[in-house]
Amino acid sequence: MSRVLILYGIAEGLSTYGVATDVIQAGTLDPALYVYDGIIVAASIHAGRYQKAVEQWVRAHTHEFGARPTAFVSVCLAVLQKSDPKVRAELAAIVTGFETTTGWQPPMVKQVAGALLYTRYNIFKQWIMKRIVAKAGGDTDVSRDYDYTDWADVRAFADEFRRLLAAAAA
Repeated sequence: MSRVLILYGIAEGLSTYGVATDVIQAGTLDPALYVYDGIIVAASIHAGRYQKAVEQWVRAHTHEFGARPTAFVSVCLAVLQKSDPKVRAELAAIVTGFETTTGWQPPMVKQVAGALLYTRYNIFKQWIMKRIVAKAGGDTDVSRDYDYTDWADVRAFADEFRRLLAAAAA
């Protein structure tokens, strides 16, 4: 059985295919990468960039990724506006900035919308998020949370990554 490190997020989709996964939040542990057959890094965009802990971890470890399959999952509600060319260009520029900052060129990049957790935000962040989501035609009722993740698409991504693992093992 292959073993994959997910720095944060796509474990459920891979475990469906019989791939053992370890999910670790960036900045909490520093796993030994040699025990993993593949690595998926997931990060969300906040104020135009990814979490600093994720950027730092990737920059520190990209030289250890070697030839094993790797992928990057970018989480941002702006994905809801994927039909807008300006938004697509902005999202691509943020990914490119991450690649430049970290020195890692992931062979697979997946962009997902993720969740909108109004009930966990303070009133100021609720107001900001409500404005952003309203532009995309999303939900603006701050009394509840929303999950915009296309789980079928995430499962398809996980299956594609699993096939890369199998090809690398062969």
